[in-house]
Amino acid sequence: MSRDPGPQTARSIGVLVLGLGNVLLGDDGLGAAAVACIERDYRIPPGVRIEDGGTLGLSLLNLIADSQYVILVDAVRADEAPGTLVRIDGADVTDAVRDRLSPHQVGVADLLEAARLIDCYPSSVTLLGLVPDVIDLAVVRSRAVESGIDELVGAVVREVRSLGYEVLPETQAVGRARPVHNLARYFGM
Repeated sequence: MSRDPGPQTARSIGVLVLGLGNVLLGDDGLGAAAVACIERDYRIPPGVRIEDGGTLGLSLLNLIADSQYVILVDAVRADEAPGTLVRIDGADVTDAVRDRLSPHQVGVADLLEAARLIDCYPSSVTLLGLVPDVIDLAVVRSRAVESGIDELVGAVVREVRSLGYEVLPETQAVGRARPVHNLARYFGM
């Protein structure tokens, strides 16, 4: 059961989990990898939408506008060791994505500001991510980040559950076959 959206207009998406980053820039692609793991390993309940937003920036505005709660999943600059899980909430999210880690984050800051300007900012925005080690042209992630992906996925799942949505491991889901139509996305690449 999800929370009541309150005085804002009804939103068609209860929780949007939005993976961000460029899969061609090593650790910057960890957001896409994490959402691919969630799609592969968990049963997603109605009201929750999992999307790989890549580097799309402002083209994601309709998704943000239609969402009550938004969880951004991305590489996050912090004074911590590579692979460390980072959680940022509220107004601090906009500040964090303004401090550019990679070119797509300019689009994320603009996206959040655009949502605020057109009065469709979600009830809450949370940024969950890992501290990157290497952001260079590469399709593989560093050992530090790769070893933290499971912890990041777990944090995202717990966050969605805290918002009132039951997310079950796929092994506990009954009667659901998952077609594999995009192998790169299925394997979190």
